[in-house]
Amino acid sequence: MNEQACTSILVGKKATIDGSTMIARNDDTFMPITPQRFLMQPAAQNRHEILKSTQNGFQAPLPTTGYRATMTPNVEVQEKGLYGESSINEKNVAMSCTESVYGNEKALAYDPLVSDGLAEDCMQHMVAPFINSAREGVRYLGDLIKKYGSAEGNGVLFADQDEVWYMEIVTGHHWAATRIPDDAYAIAANQVAQQQIDFNDPDNYMWSAGLQEFVIEHHLNPDREGFNFRRIFGTDNNKDRHYNTPRVWYGQRCFNPSTIQEPTSSDLPFICRAERLLAVEDLEYILGSHYNETQYDPLGQGSQEDKVRFRPISLNRTQNAHVLQIRNDVPKENAALMWICFGVPSFAPFVPFYTNAHDTDPAWSETPLKYDIKSAYWMYRTLSMLVESHHSNFIQKDLDYLKDLREKQRTMIADFDQKVQNLTPAEITDELTQANYAISAAMKDKTMQMIADLVVEGLTLSKLTFDMDKNL
Repeated sequence: MNEQACTSILVGKKATIDGSTMIARNDDTFMPITPQRFLMQPAAQNRHEILKSTQNGFQAPLPTTGYRATMTPNVEVQEKGLYGESSINEKNVAMSCTESVYGNEKALAYDPLVSDGLAEDCMQHMVAPFINSAREGVRYLGDLIKKYGSAEGNGVLFADQDEVWYMEIVTGHHWAATRIPDDAYAIAANQVAQQQIDFNDPDNYMWSAGLQEFVIEHHLNPDREGFNFRRIFGTDNNKDRHYNTPRVWYGQRCFNPSTIQEPTSSDLPFICRAERLLAVEDLEYILGSHYNETQYDPLGQGSQEDKVRFRPISLNRTQNAHVLQIRNDVPKENAALMWICFGVPSFAPFVPFYTNAHDTDPAWSETPLKYDIKSAYWMYRTLSMLVESHHSNFIQKDLDYLKDLREKQRTMIADFDQKVQNLTPAEITDELTQANYAISAAMKDKTMQMIADLVVEGLTLSKLTFDMDKNL
């Protein structure tokens, strides 16, 4: 099933500029147009429901109770699958799934994937509404994989206000997870990423039952010492060096510019310490990047050979990019922010939403399958297409527009944070729901004006023009 191609970033709370935890990912799909929506799934009480996949036959009962949680599913569920993709639940636990990963043939020979097992299309809905912490999310998903098996290789991101975890499911029933150190970050790109798993440190590592014995029994560890999860279960081939590792290299290049590495290296580190503290904007930049300011930029000035050498991070197939932020400098009631980009993240903004809310703006939650610029999905993809179509003419205007929006977003968030300080919990949820509508409306006004400006200027850029000689 799993052939999707995403890029993930995870950052611990002491590695960020404001003490927040952050997990982020580009959700890349097969085609440039796979409409998605942003909705609030209400809390469940006394529910009796079977979740059924439209993709592989998986089905399982959902718990009778569940927390309220945001989701960003596909619109066309029957054909494309559910794919909840990104959530923050009412306990301020963030989850993003999945980063597609691929186990090697040696490991899969002894624990093959389960064709009707749990896959990405149902995973978010099976886990996100039912967990109280990031650590519990790993355990909860691990129990589901033990029970149902996995239909594909997946990397899953979890975060709460204290911890950030990355979990990789690599065969039908085996997985491992690493707690990202508080002062560190990690980047993953469609390749098994974790390295040494320390089985004497259960506070910072988790793993499937029998993982060590499985590796020993089937002679899977190529190293004389240690347990390098990437080398045991992952791939290391030409596709990795052109499709996967360059994206990790570029992210690390931006966060650690003094470190010299090669984009095709098979030994890029998993756990890294950035040379500066990281902000939401830094993660947004990586998710929207395409080897900017290098010879490999497909929109840059390198040779034609270099411009198509590596798969960029941001693609027109990116349906939503998100940064899930749990802040530690404000009360828990307004600590969780979900920054969502429904356009191509190279050109479109990440819009922040408080997740302690009753619902979401219909412009975001009621995405139509057919083009309608009143929809956030279609509006931001319209902007993206316009900027790319006249890139050299429009890119600086777009950069200025994005900078203006980021400034406006931070001002609005600061104002709403201040406004809810002395309200009751119920009043805070009401106020933050309205705050989301206000932020959405403000971003729409600025974006529609930007689209209008680009269309008008674009009309002057036609190649079907001719200037008559005034002397004729």
